[in-house]
Amino acid sequence: MPKLKTKKAAAKRFKMTATGKVKFKKAGKRHQLGHRKNASSKLAKRKGHYVHPSSAGHAHACLPYA
Repeated sequence: MPKLKTKKAAAKRFKMTATGKVKFKKAGKRHQLGHRKNASSKLAKRKGHYVHPSSAGHAHACLPYA
């Protein structure tokens, strides 16, 4: 059986936890942080979040060795 290729776009965006959950960072925290975004939205984007379990199977398929 041949080796499976990892989807590189998914490898840059997602990390797997030890329990099998898929972690990701929320978008929108790169620029325009001064006058366009309020403090609560910036605070919400600071932490990592988990992919919903119904969508996690797609991430697992893109990252076969994670």
